[in-house]
Amino acid sequence: MLDAIAGLCSRRLYGVARLTLVLASGLLLTGCALSDAPVLNPKGPIALAERNLLFTAFWLMMIVAIPAILLTLFFAWRYRRRENGAAYTPDWEGSWTIEAVVWLVPAAIVIAIGTLVWESTHRLDPYKALVPEGKNPAFTVQAIALDWKWLFLYPELGTASVNELAFPANRPLRIEITSDTVMNSLMIPALGGQIYAMAGMRSELNLIADEPGVFMGRNTMYSGDGFSDQHFKAHAMSEADFKAWNGKVGDSGSALDAATYADLHKQSIADPVTYYSSYETDLFKTIMKKYAPVSAPASGPAHQGHGEGEGDS
Repeated sequence: MLDAIAGLCSRRLYGVARLTLVLASGLLLTGCALSDAPVLNPKGPIALAERNLLFTAFWLMMIVAIPAILLTLFFAWRYRRRENGAAYTPDWEGSWTIEAVVWLVPAAIVIAIGTLVWESTHRLDPYKALVPEGKNPAFTVQAIALDWKWLFLYPELGTASVNELAFPANRPLRIEITSDTVMNSLMIPALGGQIYAMAGMRSELNLIADEPGVFMGRNTMYSGDGFSDQHFKAHAMSEADFKAWNGKVGDSGSALDAATYADLHKQSIADPVTYYSSYETDLFKTIMKKYAPVSAPASGPAHQGHGEGEGDS
């Protein structure tokens, strides 16, 4: 009987050890996968600063969380049910030590997080222009959210692309953003955080890529049926590769005129990458003006007294 019990215990211990090994291997593989996560593996100074801010806030919160977890385990062990166990006889009334810990530690954490948020909010303002390296000014791209795709205009080049963003690496990237549909949100996790795209409004995102690479970008605001397929690749290129890409777009021979844009504006899902060698002048401003509020005409005797061509001074 004892041998049978010992054998059973041995098999169970072996099973527990094997399960522990499998779980540990899974955690290691998960760690490898997380190392490729763009938020945790940034490719630009803005994303790096945001990741460091995330880690700083996490460890500030752990100042409270870790002691709370350890004390919970300690009390569960200390006052567990057993013979001659420790007596639970708290005497907390008038304890200035406990009062100081309960009030001063959370207050210090709130002050630290508030200071961190204030400083980081101004330092990582998405509208804040980045200092260009050398003599290269920021490269401007105009991004327009559609259903369910992204249209990118390149004012400096006079070209456009759908569901593909290209720009020079190691040069500030300035993205002007609006929407010709419902609210969207543009984000390239490897380079920085998100910012909303709203009809009739212009938002801005300033980023920079430390090195050439291909990064995923997407809409992070749920916007309907095609939301899950509304993503694009952001190509940070060397100067030579970017010139070659621009030449390929220029050779496409497709013009984004009013009729073409009307077709592009229609709802569609998982659109392929499309290039346009030219686009309508001031298309970005034209789209924004579509949603501008219309002033109500003046009324009353003063308005009736104006003749054609006259206006208020």
